[in-house]
Amino acid sequence: MTRANSTPITLDFSNIDEDAIRGLIKEHNLALTPDEALQIQNRILKRPPTLAECVLWSIQGSEHCSYKSSRTHLKQFVTDGPNVILGPSEDAGIVEIARDKDGVRYGLAASHESHNHPSQVVPYEGAATGVGGNVRDVCCMGAKVVAVGDGLRFGDIKLPKSKWIQEGVVAGIAGYGNPLGIPNLCGDVYFDPGYNDNCLVTVMTLGAISEKAILHSYAPKNADGYDLILVGKPTDNSGFGGASFASGELDEKEKEKNKGAVQEPNAFLERHLLKATYALHKILIERGDIDRVGFKDLGAGGIACASVEIADSAGYGAEVEVEKVHVGMEGLPPHVILCSETQERFMWAVPHDLTDLILEHYNSTFALPEVSNGAKASVVGRIREDGLYRVTWHGETLVEAKASEVTKGIVYDREYVLPTPKDPPIPEPSVAIEDLGKDLLSLLAHPNISSRKPIFESYDKQVQGATQVEAGRGDAGVFRPFVDPEWPEEIRETGAVISLDQNPRHNRSDSERGAAWAVVESYRNVSATGGRPVAFTDCLCYGNPEKPEQMGDFVAGMRGVAETAKSFHLTEHPDSPIPIIGGNVSLYNESQGQPIPPSPMIACLGRMPDASKAVPFGFQSTGNRVYHVGEFCDTLAGSLFLEQKGLESPRIPAPELKEIETTAQTIVQAIEAGQITACHDVSDGGLLVALAECSIANRIGFSLSRADLIDNAAALFGEFGGYVAEVSEDQAEAFEQLCAERKVPLTKLGMTGGERFQLGTSLDLSVSEISETWENGLRIELDS
Repeated sequence: MTRANSTPITLDFSNIDEDAIRGLIKEHNLALTPDEALQIQNRILKRPPTLAECVLWSIQGSEHCSYKSSRTHLKQFVTDGPNVILGPSEDAGIVEIARDKDGVRYGLAASHESHNHPSQVVPYEGAATGVGGNVRDVCCMGAKVVAVGDGLRFGDIKLPKSKWIQEGVVAGIAGYGNPLGIPNLCGDVYFDPGYNDNCLVTVMTLGAISEKAILHSYAPKNADGYDLILVGKPTDNSGFGGASFASGELDEKEKEKNKGAVQEPNAFLERHLLKATYALHKILIERGDIDRVGFKDLGAGGIACASVEIADSAGYGAEVEVEKVHVGMEGLPPHVILCSETQERFMWAVPHDLTDLILEHYNSTFALPEVSNGAKASVVGRIREDGLYRVTWHGETLVEAKASEVTKGIVYDREYVLPTPKDPPIPEPSVAIEDLGKDLLSLLAHPNISSRKPIFESYDKQVQGATQVEAGRGDAGVFRPFVDPEWPEEIRETGAVISLDQNPRHNRSDSERGAAWAVVESYRNVSATGGRPVAFTDCLCYGNPEKPEQMGDFVAGMRGVAETAKSFHLTEHPDSPIPIIGGNVSLYNESQGQPIPPSPMIACLGRMPDASKAVPFGFQSTGNRVYHVGEFCDTLAGSLFLEQKGLESPRIPAPELKEIETTAQTIVQAIEAGQITACHDVSDGGLLVALAECSIANRIGFSLSRADLIDNAAALFGEFGGYVAEVSEDQAEAFEQLCAERKVPLTKLGMTGGERFQLGTSLDLSVSEISETWENGLRIELDS
């Protein structure tokens, strides 16, 4: 490596005015405010910082890494419970899904992250590296990665830019996830003008793991002097400043400059790294060394953040010698090597007696240098017992501070103004239904309701052979994470269920209630498929926290998420709320002063004792009864129906959480008993759209026999209803009895059969017509 100037650059912010401080910050492209620069110098270091230290605090002190605006509000989440194997303290949380005959717990490691700003600037690379980082988070817990899902938000579909971003993002997700051999099982997508300048790309990754095989993201006990081993791609300047870039407003004028902050993906190298790491994980277990190591993904902040976090999480410090880092470019400044976010890299903290084994495993057995030019495993530092974090470059000190001060970042208690309902409130509109068929077809053709096949047809959904219900067939994805022979036989049929949800219309109407309904929707989708909800995760995407109104939307949203999750309980532990085991916060989703709609992207995880009992949403046979389960919706607030009519929406209602929980638990109980053959929750587009989608799935007709619903716009098009359930004649009595025992409202809607979709004399369409409309709506828009 060519040796750059070894004399560290020092920045002295004292005795100069604020404009001069801003000038220094701009000159060195630092993501610091003048006040933060002075805090680093006067309070934390008590001396002028080096450039490397300023860059490090720009990253570790960013929203992306330190949660400096959100940390205090996240404390209201319930993150522990009897089914939590590991809460949100490391790279991924772990929730119990099954137990073997000896009582050993097996779980899903879950990571839920966003890659919004990079995907807006460079869609393919931004989305691809978002998948890659998320997958590594799960792998570094010792889990075998078994599934991914994604929640996507794009701008107005009529805009060429929105289509360009959508095309690049979907290609990036497929271009990275497919080569890794990981099925994409669930997700959702909305097109909304509120995302014109800030798309959202959120990714959920799940991994299968035994509680006895967990790798931790921190150095173990008695780790003083442990080696720090960097594994993977040679470090370059790609992604330098990525965490800071993701923690500021997007500026269209800075687009070309910001492209350098987006990482470059190499899915095939990552696949090889995963294979090598799985094999090493097995070796460490067999040797009894799994508890003697720490293992961490290199994401935001690169080597600096990985090394300081793996040390400080266990109360240690660390020493890094930057000249020992394998690099892919000549003449890189040391602070760039230290903080670059080059992809496809891991870091191990290991005792000396394991160092040669690990180096040989990656460099010789799995031949990293031959697989990818410059890739290898290298010792780059060591753990220190004294809690000091020190970085050197050819003997010169670049960084020297308490590790705990680095990881702490700079925390804010931001001023906020909670949103207030409109006064006087907008009344419920009186809408006369003039042409039911026209209204239905218009909704089915809408890009936010029509088939998502143009999105998920790019993804591999069946790879690994564990998929039970794939994307587009059920309200949630269902798979068997422990189906392979390596897992105990008694847990192989256990099902895992995953759903991702959020509705921008609802959140625009009311930040707190919209967030609550996002939790409800993910919970109900898991239930509708037959899963017992066991955990939530989140990607909390909001605007500029420095603006009190936008911070108020965030605070209100956190309340909605927290209180709703606390109100739902574990089936096996009815006194324990469903925990939130992981997630992230993405702020500054604002451009030219316009924030995105409040966007709490919520995932719900569920478990099934027997995955084969999972149900899709499509009607399965003719001659079956169709029921509405739960209360009918009594408002059009927040509905797409109102939006298409050009009418102003009232405030969306608060969810009736106890009623929702009882209904969901009844649905799951009925599915487990074999009483329900298909189930679909009532959400986007309302009851009529839900019924149409059930008919479309297998081209089975339906006739509604309830004349009292035909003129009830809220019941037909309101988006806060219950469930549609298909029940065979021989199970109808048992199902009706179950609902009566649980005091769940139940209404028979009609029967399946024929080739028509009918509601008395008010609606009579062929199933072929509604199918073609629904199946082609999004595709026509994307191709136009």
